[in-house]
Amino acid sequence: MHSTFNIYFKEMNKFFKIVFGIIFITIVSCKDHKKDDKDSMVNEKSTEEISQNNTESIVENAITAHGGSSYDTANYEFVFRDKVYRFNNANGYTYQVNFKDSLGNRIEDNISDGKFNRTVNEKLVELSDKDIAKYSNALNSVIYFATLPHKLNDKAVHKEGIGETVIKGEDYDVVRVTFGKEGGGTDHDDIFMYWVNKKSHYINYLAYSYSVNEGGVRFRSAYNPRTIDGIRFQDYINWEAPVGTPLKELPALFEKGELKELSRIETQNLRNLNVVESVE
Repeated sequence: MHSTFNIYFKEMNKFFKIVFGIIFITIVSCKDHKKDDKDSMVNEKSTEEISQNNTESIVENAITAHGGSSYDTANYEFVFRDKVYRFNNANGYTYQVNFKDSLGNRIEDNISDGKFNRTVNEKLVELSDKDIAKYSNALNSVIYFATLPHKLNDKAVHKEGIGETVIKGEDYDVVRVTFGKEGGGTDHDDIFMYWVNKKSHYINYLAYSYSVNEGGVRFRSAYNPRTIDGIRFQDYINWEAPVGTPLKELPALFEKGELKELSRIETQNLRNLNVVESVE
């Protein structure tokens, strides 16, 4: 009886040692897994932060190359499609366009720090919210493209680096841009892509897709660059691609000559009004 009890006690003791051993290993293993998971999350976050910082650096270098701090007090005038545009970035911002309508009326649209108004023959007119959005968007769009890449650091802009590519033998960083609803305008669903030259940091190509009016895809190649008092201005050939064409594929189609020229985006008679006003 005593011998049997000793055998039973030894077996139970061995059993508990095994059980406690398994529990200990399990606890240690769980801690290691948690540590590995935590380290993995930290590494993933660090990779995302590095990628985002790199994208910000690409865009910042592009802004510097095109004008940098000169944009802060820029006050220029130019003609685009027979309309006279002005933008003044000192103390906030003011955009303006002057033109004559089909009846010979003198139209002037103004945006001052986000507020829009229109005058017809120097008289202020009331507009519906729909028309305000329409005319405001049209004016904003012209100034936006004329002063690229100045506005790419706005709060509504969401930037993502999506790799590198080669266009006509030169290396480019590729940046995808979308806009938030808050501050992104009526066309905040549009998607843009910019190709930034790795050496010069100039944006020589851009593309965008839009969903309004049955949608469309456009690719623009820059030409006729000129620097006027510190700010680089470029004209663009506007190329058309079939609706649904991925933006990343456009440079290859462009090099193959498979895109159709749709129009030319030309800013003419550029003048630095700060210089003109100081002379006067």
